[in-house]
Amino acid sequence: MTSERADAQKHPWERFSLVMALIWLVFLIYPIVALVRSQAAMGWIVVGWVALGLFIALYVVGAVRGMRSEARIGSPVGPGPWLFYAGLIVCALLSVPAEGGAALSFLPFIMSFAAFGLTRVWHWITSSAALVIAALFVFLAPGGIGFVTVLIIIALLAVMNTVSTSLIRRSAEAEQLGLELATSEGREAVARDVHDLIGHSLTVVRLKSQLARRLIDSDPERAKAELADIESLTAEAIAGVRATVSGARTVTLDEQLAASSDALRAGGVALAVDGDPAALSPAQALTATWILREATTNVLRHAGASRVRVRVAAGHLSIADDGRGRGAGEGNGVRGMRERAAASGARFRLEDEPAGGTVVEVTW
Repeated sequence: MTSERADAQKHPWERFSLVMALIWLVFLIYPIVALVRSQAAMGWIVVGWVALGLFIALYVVGAVRGMRSEARIGSPVGPGPWLFYAGLIVCALLSVPAEGGAALSFLPFIMSFAAFGLTRVWHWITSSAALVIAALFVFLAPGGIGFVTVLIIIALLAVMNTVSTSLIRRSAEAEQLGLELATSEGREAVARDVHDLIGHSLTVVRLKSQLARRLIDSDPERAKAELADIESLTAEAIAGVRATVSGARTVTLDEQLAASSDALRAGGVALAVDGDPAALSPAQALTATWILREATTNVLRHAGASRVRVRVAAGHLSIADDGRGRGAGEGNGVRGMRERAAASGARFRLEDEPAGGTVVEVTW
């Protein structure tokens, strides 16, 4: 039952496709009336009724199949739709001896089937052929002027089918483009998250490895503790990458402040925190967490700082160090911070301080 419900949600038009196909059959009243009043030989009348019944069956089944198909309108199709299309034409031709001009009423159905079920080229071929056939009959056949209404309907339907199928195709293309864009943006977001996470973790691992190497002879116990931290950081990094890829990565600002403090301490950098992380909203804190992580990584890699001060206030985060300044150019980390700030609706500032060092500010 669950599977059936999912299928219905996946193809919502399926529940209405049969009803939609049946509604159009009301226009076959003209061939039916023509068969009832026909003066043709009984054999042709029987053939006309059989052809009409077969035409209805082919049209309904073909229309439902087309509506349930996942193929895009106008795209190449398999042999099935072509068989239905040929069958509709044959049935219409077999009805002509008994119905006469009323057989023109089959043309709108054939046109619609070609427009929505076949390729774009065959939509144009079928519509053009239907217009020519109807016009020749109306203007050249005896009594044909009585079917001028059918000619008008065919002309209007040709325009309507062209416009509607074009709109559907453009809508599908726009949806596909939107999907591709969302996928691209999603990949960029994952790549940015992995860059920030792995860059930070590897920087801390490198610093702790250097510290452990220096301590291994003078303070083995401390060296063992640093190696244990490296093992823990590695495990956390692996888990973080997995969680990021699955979209489940969540680290609080408090946790990142503690992690940054530990990482900076391992690099010989003191950290001071002013303010309460709870002053930021959950959405702001999420952005602040990623920016703090990247700023910490940049301080450890490039700043040569001895002190870092983090200030947190309502709608505001700043990370300032007393290092050597930014230097030339911006790397992926800084671009990532700018993108995260912009995505959260915040203003981002990265500048060198007059007294030395660099300040990162995010203001909502």
